[in-house]
Amino acid sequence: MSTRTAALVFAIVFALVGILGFMPSPPPPDAPALAVEHGHGMILGTFPTNTVHNIVHLLFAVLGFAAWGSGRARGYFQVLAISYALLAVMGLNAATHTTFGYVPIWGADVYLHAGIAAVAFYFGFVHGSVDVHHRHATPHRV
Repeated sequence: MSTRTAALVFAIVFALVGILGFMPSPPPPDAPALAVEHGHGMILGTFPTNTVHNIVHLLFAVLGFAAWGSGRARGYFQVLAISYALLAVMGLNAATHTTFGYVPIWGADVYLHAGIAAVAFYFGFVHGSVDVHHRHATPHRV
């Protein structure tokens, strides 16, 4: 898959998740308190979300569509890889797993963010940077 096509796929998925997040199931009773409780709940009963989180997903969708349209998909994935790796690490720390009270990134979100970071790292830093054209040695002619 080309990096540009991958950006389109990511953009579509981020848009769908961003929209789906506006219809969450209730959060568990032991969910960490947030400064922004509006829309606080669980996407598919598994991934914590709130309105700010949904806006972030929609922002990454817009950036993905822009990257696909402009041909800057590699840069999009580089930003995505670094951002989501940071979010995965923050989600592991009890002091930052709510992004200072604004965005819930705990629980299953940590694993999802780590997976997104890994795939984005591949498309942003590995895919397309390696010469995949194999040249066969030509025999010497005498």
